[in-house]
Amino acid sequence: MMEESAFIQLSKQEKEAIDERMSRYDFMLQQVTDAMIVVKDDGTFVEVNEAACRLFRAPKEQLLRKKFQEYTYLVPEHIFQFQKQMLRKFGAYDDELVIRLADGELKHVQLFMRRHQEQQFDLYMIRDISSKKALERERTINETLFKDLFNRAGDGIVIFDGQGRFIDANPSFCTSVNVKREELFKLSIQTFIPIEYHDLFDQLLLTLKRNGTVSSELPFILGDGMQKLFELTLTANVHSGFFMAIMRNVTEKRNMEINLQRSEERFRAIFEQAHEAIIICDNFGNILRANPAASRTFELPLHDLVHANLLQFMDGKNKKVRDVLRQFFRVGQIRDELTFHMPNGEKKQLEFTSKKGVINGYHLTIFRNVSERRKMEKQLREQEQKFRSVFNHAMDGIVLIDDQQRIFDANPAACRIFSLQKEQLLEKCMHEFIGSNDLMKFQTWLNDGEEEEFCIIDGEGKKKIVELSFKPNIIEHVGLMMMRDMTEKKEMEEQLRKSDTLNVVGQLAAGIAHEIRNPMTALKGFIQLLQGSIGNDCEQHNMYFHVIMSELKRIESIITEFLVLAKPQAIHYERGDVAKIMQETVDLLSVQATMHNIQIEATYEQVPLIYCEPKQLKQVFINILKNAIEVMPNGGTITVSVSRVEEGIRIAIRDEGSGIPKEKIKKLGEPFYTTKERGTGLGLMVSYKIIEEHHGRIDVESEVGVGTTFYITLPVTNDMQ
Repeated sequence: MMEESAFIQLSKQEKEAIDERMSRYDFMLQQVTDAMIVVKDDGTFVEVNEAACRLFRAPKEQLLRKKFQEYTYLVPEHIFQFQKQMLRKFGAYDDELVIRLADGELKHVQLFMRRHQEQQFDLYMIRDISSKKALERERTINETLFKDLFNRAGDGIVIFDGQGRFIDANPSFCTSVNVKREELFKLSIQTFIPIEYHDLFDQLLLTLKRNGTVSSELPFILGDGMQKLFELTLTANVHSGFFMAIMRNVTEKRNMEINLQRSEERFRAIFEQAHEAIIICDNFGNILRANPAASRTFELPLHDLVHANLLQFMDGKNKKVRDVLRQFFRVGQIRDELTFHMPNGEKKQLEFTSKKGVINGYHLTIFRNVSERRKMEKQLREQEQKFRSVFNHAMDGIVLIDDQQRIFDANPAACRIFSLQKEQLLEKCMHEFIGSNDLMKFQTWLNDGEEEEFCIIDGEGKKKIVELSFKPNIIEHVGLMMMRDMTEKKEMEEQLRKSDTLNVVGQLAAGIAHEIRNPMTALKGFIQLLQGSIGNDCEQHNMYFHVIMSELKRIESIITEFLVLAKPQAIHYERGDVAKIMQETVDLLSVQATMHNIQIEATYEQVPLIYCEPKQLKQVFINILKNAIEVMPNGGTITVSVSRVEEGIRIAIRDEGSGIPKEKIKKLGEPFYTTKERGTGLGLMVSYKIIEEHHGRIDVESEVGVGTTFYITLPVTNDMQ
């Protein structure tokens, strides 16, 4: 019993020793900062310490139901199998892997795997290195970013030692100083600093070593010899006890600041000395600043004006004022003109230009007093209207020309004279319209300018006689030319001259007809008696009698034509067919034409009947056809046509004679003017008078060597019935 009791006692002691040792092991296990996990071969958790619970963020009871593979599914399967093989082969294996917790958080851990060969379980010691990995990653990123920033920075960055020798430099600095990077390592910062600034740089280094940082500006001499100003920021102990300098080229910036300062000075001078009123105000119209000219314009002392509101000088009820303000705030700028009310009751018309927010967000407005100018402009407009009214309504043509005779203004009367629209007339030269025969005379006349007549060619190619007068330099380099169309007057004078001639011819014709007809009757009778007494025996005498009687008939026909001119004829107008009258005339003269080897080709259109004197019209047609036959001694063709035109009925008679020169055409119809050797000119004169009495007209076209065409135009309606 004693032995059994001793054995029991010994067992209790051993158990207590074992419990004590297990307690110490458990205490040690729980106090270890690394996670300690005992796992089976299949990865099931057998035992975990508190650090493991904290690592996996789960209570021990929950972890003991887990497998290690549940947290390592981010690790590829072949990697995990390799780790287990290494563990079984060598009994220990260390590695790093990523585990994923239940809440999805990822952690970087260092895994120490130990195998217990006898008990067939593994001990995993896990250390959380997430913070370490984050620091390493951050350091790597920072180093990468620093290198990237160092190489890509727009500012120059250099690292140098305490003596100023270059340790490193980024590309921007090399570009700034125009020196290659490999050459910099043979130089120092002092190499680029002018000698007179070396002491300043040494003081900067002392301050840098004492304070750890310093900033300043220094000039640098570049590799090409140019000198530029750099802004420096120096930092101490950046890397291995070296210094770093960040440098920025501020040469242009300083020049801009200098120019800006000068611009401000100029602005201030312009602002103060400007003749125009200048005001700076806010959104509400409060005047913040004004120049002396504004004080004079708004009739207020400068101090009072600066404390006034711009809107108080305007009529807020005026629609234009409201429109101007709305447009200004919508567009941001405006140029306009308004009436402003001064404190003394005066109203001023001010022209202004406003820009929104141009000076520190405030608005700038420049005013100009245009009251006097507007008054003068009104007077000028009134004078211009008076001048323009006289200019446009003048009966005579007026043109304004420059020194090169270019027309730059013309009134309607001048446009009618030139037969051109005003737009067509402008920019043309005056000498372009002057006839070639008068051009030399015109150029000489311009220096005199007295009234003179010239022949011009209008825009339609027609010749006109105009009376010109010229006043040079009515204003500088501008001359005024007055013109009057004398064409109709000259034609009327010509017609009056013809009429006077006709009156004289009529009076002469009456006397001649009276004095000659009686002796003619006696002569004709006695010759007939003499012819009867002699008989028909002597052919020679008969020939003489035939010639005498022929000439007496010719004299009688001339006396008859005289009588037509000498006294009014008793004419009875009736409805007649002009085509029929012409056809009868052609039939009458066809035999005579055939005797002269002449063909008459006639075409007749159906034309309306007109009131006329058929015998007189037939006389006109006979006269013109006989003239056509006589001017074609070698034969040919006479073309006759009767047609309806817009003006009425046109009869055209065309021959193939020698033609009439242009200067002689206008004399046709004058008494005793003829182009034939034995003609008197009375036939055409009578024809012109007959057609004129029928309210018609005769036009002649002729070309020398080709022939002549007479156009007789008769109206369809007239008052002769």
